[in-house]
Amino acid sequence: MLEHLEAGLQAWLLPGLSALLAVVATYVTYRLALALVRRFSRSRAVPRLFLDASARALGVVLCLFVLAGALKAAPEDLPLVYAVRHVTTLLLVLALTWAAVRLTSAIGDVIVALNPVLEGQWKRARKVETQTRFLVRCLNILIVIIGLGAALMTFESVQHMGASLLASAGVGGIILGFAARPVLSNLLAGLQIALTQPFRIDDVLHVQGEWCWVEEVTATYVVLRVWDLRRLVVPLQWFIENPFQNWSRNNSDLLGTVFIWVDYTMPVEPLREEFNRLLQASSQWDGKLGTVQVTDSSDQAMQIRFLMSAPDSSQNWDLRCAVREGLVTFIQNNYPDHLPRVRARLVES
Repeated sequence: MLEHLEAGLQAWLLPGLSALLAVVATYVTYRLALALVRRFSRSRAVPRLFLDASARALGVVLCLFVLAGALKAAPEDLPLVYAVRHVTTLLLVLALTWAAVRLTSAIGDVIVALNPVLEGQWKRARKVETQTRFLVRCLNILIVIIGLGAALMTFESVQHMGASLLASAGVGGIILGFAARPVLSNLLAGLQIALTQPFRIDDVLHVQGEWCWVEEVTATYVVLRVWDLRRLVVPLQWFIENPFQNWSRNNSDLLGTVFIWVDYTMPVEPLREEFNRLLQASSQWDGKLGTVQVTDSSDQAMQIRFLMSAPDSSQNWDLRCAVREGLVTFIQNNYPDHLPRVRARLVES
């Protein structure tokens, strides 16, 4: 046993050393070339973005190519030479898949970088980013499936099973379709969302009673950032089958309301003046709308609605809270007897 092991190591000494030196020389040359390219190129240039995204994967691919060439030139009578060649080929296929995924992801980064969020063009930039991210993820899934299939085809047993697999592809496809129906429905829903754009990344949504922002759109689900920094993960199919509110579909302007109940004896004009003063003093008000109306009444009090506008949902919320607090303080300090009250009459029996 030891004699066979020693003989095998001696037989592999020269080919193995040659292959190792070739791989090391290739890796050193690649790193030097990479450093030179990075030294004399702009960091935000399109070729540089592709190179930075796939540099590590491309280095592994080059080294494995050189290793495969060195092993092909090795003598055929080396012990385990076919097994080593097969492992190298398998690693090369996986490395090529990795490099393809990185290059595809870089396509999304390049498209997003070429369409920055400029003033007045945020809608177009968000639309491009949402569509690009989804399509890139779908393409990455396809590349991974093809890469794994190519890796499996390097095994002879799998190649021999090809005919029987093709014969049963129809039945297997039906079974797989039923089993993967939720995944496929989410993929199709994501494709529909990417094309029709009911929402985009960074849009403000109101979903299931939650005020949230679209943080990430994957191939099967959407990650929503709730106002208190929780994350709400919703399948894409849900957005196709259920209604939801988009507060920044065409623009981010919103109207906010504050309702206050007061007694019938409360004069409305002082409240209107105080409301206008609070709006003028607030930096969240955009100056477009500010109205006061008596919108409801009951047998005990009347309801006054204060309607105001703000540039976006966050400032709208802050403005509503500030106005509500200011109006309540104004009534407490100047008209404390005009708060809602319950009236009763004492009747002598």
